[in-house]
Amino acid sequence: MTYFQTPPPKKADAQWAFDHYQAIRPILPSAVFPKTSIKATGLTDLANDFDVFLLDAYGVLNVGHESIESAPKAVRTLQQAGKKVMVLTNGATVPVTESQKKFAKLGFDFALEDIIASRNALFKGLAEIPQEQKQKAIWGVMGSPNSQLDTLPQTTLALADDQEAYDRATGFIFLGAIHWNEHRQALLHKSLTNKPREIWVGNPDLVAPYEKAFSFEPGYFAHRLGKIEGVKLHFYGKPFANVFELASLNLNEVAKHRILMVGDTLHTDILGGAAFGVKTALVTGHGLFANESVAPFIQKAGIVPDYIMTSP
Repeated sequence: MTYFQTPPPKKADAQWAFDHYQAIRPILPSAVFPKTSIKATGLTDLANDFDVFLLDAYGVLNVGHESIESAPKAVRTLQQAGKKVMVLTNGATVPVTESQKKFAKLGFDFALEDIIASRNALFKGLAEIPQEQKQKAIWGVMGSPNSQLDTLPQTTLALADDQEAYDRATGFIFLGAIHWNEHRQALLHKSLTNKPREIWVGNPDLVAPYEKAFSFEPGYFAHRLGKIEGVKLHFYGKPFANVFELASLNLNEVAKHRILMVGDTLHTDILGGAAFGVKTALVTGHGLFANESVAPFIQKAGIVPDYIMTSP
């Protein structure tokens, strides 16, 4: 397996992200893709073809702290037409109650049950750990001050600058990397080298698009630690099936060919949707491939969306 062994660049771009997603392709799901993609003007063009729309957040609904101009209207139009519109996000830093508030400020009206986050898939996985192991567990958590660690189902320690906390933990949970840095990465690397433990990653993304740059996400930092002998990585979120299975619990047995996964990233949104057996649409005007010609990336990866649209 290929792992990342170098610190992040000062500023990542689409090519850097694509190359690093390609490097971890062996651990990602496999899928069958269409031969070519159909061009669509926007989501409302596809309203008659689908009953359920699974929308990525960053790059589809918003970029950083701003909503994409066409997104709120498109979502309202679909909702008013009786379509099931859900957010399927790898954002794991905060509970979905906080995400719901954020989306409301951005102009979206999503019921709490219609926001499916990788954080929830992770919690479901943690709940399935044998009871005896749960009682002994002390999880070191990569997160932020508003991650509400008290909502985690087991004992936790916030990871900061104290080496003792890293060494005390029986395992690690990665929720969000906004407050993570190279010093903390080095503390964790040292601790894991001395005593290998498991890492449960609540956000497999390598990067996320903001207004002027990409942020580095938990998946990136996790892969840099996976080369340590004895360290095992568990991923929750797109492109892995666990988060799609969680979303499907709210879909009342809708046929998969009537479900559309919409995202801005080939290796998470499109690959994940295709692997789960639903149709996919790639948004190219915002997010990862903004200002890029997407065709060469699709050709090299062999990850082909069913639809391509500039904006939602």
